Amino acid sequence: MKVEKVRWGIIGCGDVTEVKSGPAFQKVTNSELVAVMRRTGELAKDYAERHHVPKWYDNADSLINDPDVDAVYIATPPGSHKEYTLKAAQAGKPVYVEKPMALNFAECQEMIAACKAAGVPLFVAYYRREMPRFLKIKELLEKNAIGDVRFVSTTQYQKASDDVKDPEKLSWRVQPEISGGGLYYDLASHTLDLLDFLLGPIKYVNGFASNQAGYYRAEDIVTGTYMFESGIHGTGTWCFSAFENVDVNEIIGSKGKITFSTFGSEPIVLTTAEGAEQWSFEPLQHVHQPLVETIVEELTGDGGKCPSTGDSGARTNWVMGEMTNL
Repeated sequence: MKVEKVRWGIIGCGDVTEVKSGPAFQKVTNSELVAVMRRTGELAKDYAERHHVPKWYDNADSLINDPDVDAVYIATPPGSHKEYTLKAAQAGKPVYVEKPMALNFAECQEMIAACKAAGVPLFVAYYRREMPRFLKIKELLEKNAIGDVRFVSTTQYQKASDDVKDPEKLSWRVQPEISGGGLYYDLASHTLDLLDFLLGPIKYVNGFASNQAGYYRAEDIVTGTYMFESGIHGTGTWCFSAFENVDVNEIIGSKGKITFSTFGSEPIVLTTAEGAEQWSFEPLQHVHQPLVETIVEELTGDGGKCPSTGDSGARTNWVMGEMTNL
């Protein structure tokens, strides 16, 4: 598909689309948001009016088959990603799907196969792959700033939020039939995909998943070890019922280390025998925008290439499944 301007339709115009992603489709060159869909029509209409979108629907099929829609952004929870991706592929339209890509690796494979058969590209919203702070880390690695990479460690834990403690108001993010698992699937997916981007694919995985606090059915702690195709080792622990919030990743090499957070805005720190250097980055207003730019450039033939595809997104689902034994 090559078009002069990409006209987007959004399925599921919820909170994530208000600032993080939705406005990006209107701000990127040669891109336009022309339709939105939400099952509650009044909410879809409200979103369309507030964001100056010409069309709104309460039915996904209607949006997918709208001849004015060139590409579809699926911003629903993972439980419906496969269904909508297959329908968009059948309609011959490129897909940009939220992360995690699907409920499990098997669904990811179905989505990849459907888009390949239809001849349409499949992109996944792991937008950190194009954020300046993480591109800086990739640059440091490519410049051999820490020598040969030996291993990476991740420690991410946080307090249990109120929306997972009350069974009457339980967040969809901890309902496995909707999200794929617990908060690990929602949050650790970002870190694991980022490590795939920085260090290459993971080849071997072992892990343990448990529910320690008992607030919901899904796992609330995961600990894993893994090895990349390159031979780099990795360890990680993700806990969602701890006493404080911590988010630290370290990539350790033969000559130094890089320390950074996945979700915070703390400086990236490079530590070597010569001392420590750090780089700070201003938070992006619309975090999806740099990645959407690469998608639009790819679809319009302007030379861009999106770094987050169905293949890379599926790898992250595979790692999470192996680590949680699901």
